[in-house]
Amino acid sequence: MAKVDEIKVAIESLRETEYAQLRQWFTERDWRAWDARVEADSNSGKLDFLRKEAVAEKRAGKLTDI
Repeated sequence: MAKVDEIKVAIESLRETEYAQLRQWFTERDWRAWDARVEADSNSGKLDFLRKEAVAEKRAGKLTDI
C-alpha cells in the first residue's frame, strides 16, 4: 500500500494542467478496458441476448426510429 500512498502524494503535487493530463490518461485507459471487455463478451456470445431481444422487438413492431 505504500506505493499507492506515494502515488497519491505525487498526484497532490501536480500542477492543474498535469493533473488534467493524468485524468485524461485514466479516462482513456478505462475506456480501452471497457471496449476490450465488451468486445470479448460479444465475441464469446454473452451479448447475443441483446441481438435476439432487438430482433424480437422489431418483429413485434415495438422499435421506433431515433
